[in-house]
Amino acid sequence: MNILVTGGAGFIGSHLCEKLIDIGFNVICVDNFDDFYNPILKENNISGIIDNKNFKIYRVDICDLNMLSEIFSENRIELVIHLAARAGVRPSIKDPLLYEKVNVAGTMNVLECCRKYNSPKLIFASSSSVYGGNKKVPFSEDDRVDYPVSPYAATKRAGELLCYTYYNLFKIPVFCFRFFTVYGPRQRPEMAIHKFTGQILNGRLVEVYGDGSSSRDYTYIDDIILGIINSLDRVNGFEIINLGNSNPIKLIKLVRLIEEITGSRANLKFMDNQPGDVFMTYADIRKAKKMLEYSPETNIRDGLVRFIKWYKEKKEEGLLNE
Repeated sequence: MNILVTGGAGFIGSHLCEKLIDIGFNVICVDNFDDFYNPILKENNISGIIDNKNFKIYRVDICDLNMLSEIFSENRIELVIHLAARAGVRPSIKDPLLYEKVNVAGTMNVLECCRKYNSPKLIFASSSSVYGGNKKVPFSEDDRVDYPVSPYAATKRAGELLCYTYYNLFKIPVFCFRFFTVYGPRQRPEMAIHKFTGQILNGRLVEVYGDGSSSRDYTYIDDIILGIINSLDRVNGFEIINLGNSNPIKLIKLVRLIEEITGSRANLKFMDNQPGDVFMTYADIRKAKKMLEYSPETNIRDGLVRFIKWYKEKKEEGLLNE
């Protein structure tokens, strides 16, 4: 089976590509290696599979419809896993037009190629950010998501709606996964766990936004990958599914856990809340359990231990450029 993965050299994408190859699939990876963070990190992400005979890489931007069309025409693609996106809530406020271009127009390009070249199935990476300031917890797929609080969240919701439109018009089966704060080895440098670990280990100020009482449903990368893998032969119709850990942790407790595991003390600086940030994320994962036999296995402590071990190794190898 030939699977196209957009954003395949990124954090989630590289783990997914490795797993797909490991279980016998042919992977066509599309990634533009943009400069949102150091592209060398992405090169390192795929270094273990770059020479694998079942891995093919195209260094192409999903916003380039002509190049994307060539990739679809050259390969018999049986499933598309669309992870490529401009990520991050706060940066989207500074450059909303770029986020619209990549996350909305780029997703439309992927959908158009699926339609034109008869790719039968699509998995779309959405985000817990679409829930906005939802007060009802845990967040359920049936909750209203009409009030996004950042351009990033709005573009992800727009992607879901476009996916439904193409399912309705052209009968392309689509699963939209709402990921809840994924972490683990290779996590992007600007994300909280990666950033806090570096700040604590390097003795820098740890900037905590708000009073530390906000919480996130941190989900370990292996659990996310398992959820995706379990869906591969189940994609039918149109579904929106939460993939989270369903066990939120407060920001200040997260910092304390990193301190405990690293044996280093955090020098905290409390800052004002940031525009676009939400107070809590909390996934209702009953649908994923029922449909995908999804059962996250990694608790936050074990996941942090694994991440910090990876961080220290990469730091010693000089690969983090911090």
